[in-house]
Amino acid sequence: MTKVLASDIDDATVERFKARAEAEGKTPEQALHDLIQTYASSDRKAEALARLDAIRSRTEGKPVPDPVALIRQDRDSNHGRY
Repeated sequence: MTKVLASDIDDATVERFKARAEAEGKTPEQALHDLIQTYASSDRKAEALARLDAIRSRTEGKPVPDPVALIRQDRDSNHGRY
């Protein structure tokens, strides 16, 4: 596991960070870990949103089947095994 050292952070900022972590029921280390994980995964979120936009553009303007009718059809065909 990699260790991270941060320097030149204002003491008041560190104290506010610790207080916020404690308010969330976390240690400062846990809060920092969560923050780094969230920051590092933000690119993946942007990529996922771009993929969703691409799918949306391919399906835009096409008719959407009625989900109630699809469920009824599945139940009536006994594929739903109800």
